[in-house]
Amino acid sequence: MTDAVVTRFAPSPTGFLHIGGARTALFNWLYARGRGGTFLLRIEDTDRARSTKEAIDAILDGLKWLELDWDGAPHFQHEGAERHREIAERLLAEGKAYKCFATPEELAAMREKARAEGRAPGYDGTWRDRDPSEAPAGVAPAIRFRAPREGETVIEDRVQGRVVFQNKDLDDLVLLRSDGSPTYMLSVVVDDHDMGITHVIRGDDHLTNAARQSQIYEALGWARPVFAHVPLIHGPDGAKLSKRHGALRIEAYRAMGYLPEALRNYLARLGWSHGDDEIISTEQLLEWFDLDGIGRSPARFDFKKLEHLNAHYIRESDDEALVQRIKDLLPEREDGAALLSEINDEGWEKLHRAMPGLKARAKTLVELIDNARFLFARRPLTLDPKAAKVLDETARKHLAALAERLKALETWDIEAIEAAVRDYADRAGLKLGKIAQPLRAALTGRTVSPPIFDVLAVLGREESLARIADQAG
Repeated sequence: MTDAVVTRFAPSPTGFLHIGGARTALFNWLYARGRGGTFLLRIEDTDRARSTKEAIDAILDGLKWLELDWDGAPHFQHEGAERHREIAERLLAEGKAYKCFATPEELAAMREKARAEGRAPGYDGTWRDRDPSEAPAGVAPAIRFRAPREGETVIEDRVQGRVVFQNKDLDDLVLLRSDGSPTYMLSVVVDDHDMGITHVIRGDDHLTNAARQSQIYEALGWARPVFAHVPLIHGPDGAKLSKRHGALRIEAYRAMGYLPEALRNYLARLGWSHGDDEIISTEQLLEWFDLDGIGRSPARFDFKKLEHLNAHYIRESDDEALVQRIKDLLPEREDGAALLSEINDEGWEKLHRAMPGLKARAKTLVELIDNARFLFARRPLTLDPKAAKVLDETARKHLAALAERLKALETWDIEAIEAAVRDYADRAGLKLGKIAQPLRAALTGRTVSPPIFDVLAVLGREESLARIADQAG
């Protein structure tokens, strides 16, 4: 183990934290934390016009909810603008950059010409070797990087392998805009160098950027970080991930009732593997995660697999912790305020007691909350259509007779309740389900619930008998 590893997550606050960005953050966090290294957060807000505080807050909140802690304070890229300009001026002074006086109209014409000739649009180098004295009056110059024209730039990528770019295909990129503001490409290189980043782990849509940035590293005489470009996430149909597949903001997953530990497990398995292991704790991820386990093919997002993992983590969660998660989640639901107002201290205690049965059947916290609503329902219960159908005349008569047996119980606990209900079913010549299902409908208003004896015990003698009386014939 070494403390030399330094990774970073560097989102742009022109949008919110989505599933792909969350996985990138996770991979960087795992790689650093698993090696006793440093994980830094850099907000790449050089595009001041499109960066928003709302997006920044959502990124920070999303990372905190995923429990991906970063070292130190977040670094805001725009605050380093003077340093970025200093490096651009250094490259200019060394002849590794030059002033470009091309107008927006001329640049647009270059793009059109390239398109017409079937080439990738790019700058044609008009001002690369011209004397600045030829500059038109009143035009503020941009500073462009003097990229090598001959040879090739090679990226030895930890995921993609050896990737070769022909230098003739990489144009002279802008380092400083005509208004003096640094560009993303320059700022990233300077910040990664100054922050001591040793490994850049990001999506493979940045692979061409890696070649451009490598040329800047070479020009400055700086060592390059290790690059690892991860394939993007696709939908289950193999198409680019969209909202219909799950390309949602991270807070949407929280609102849908997913646990952060389940999402961490699932995201880690999107593109990375450790044998055939599917359920992998965060502790195991920290021990096992390595760049060599990342595949080169796009991962496919599958809600069913995520639900399966989430159900596992819900079952394994501490009951008290789940109650707290529900308290945290309810304010985010449209009906949360109303439900919170209905639940008193006794209601929270009921939820805690019912949790073993509830969590065994829930795939999400939202499902768990919905399944628990019977605990707080006001009498008389509103029956759903299936429950109403179960409570026919015969079933209601059995409930009335069973209620007399239950009233006579000396102790109200699961063992005593179960014995009484089974005894009644035996004496009536009925299978247990013929009594349990009407009982479930009367007590919960539904045909699905935790084990019926658990329901009776949690609701208590008074409430249970009152609900049965409401429906008995």
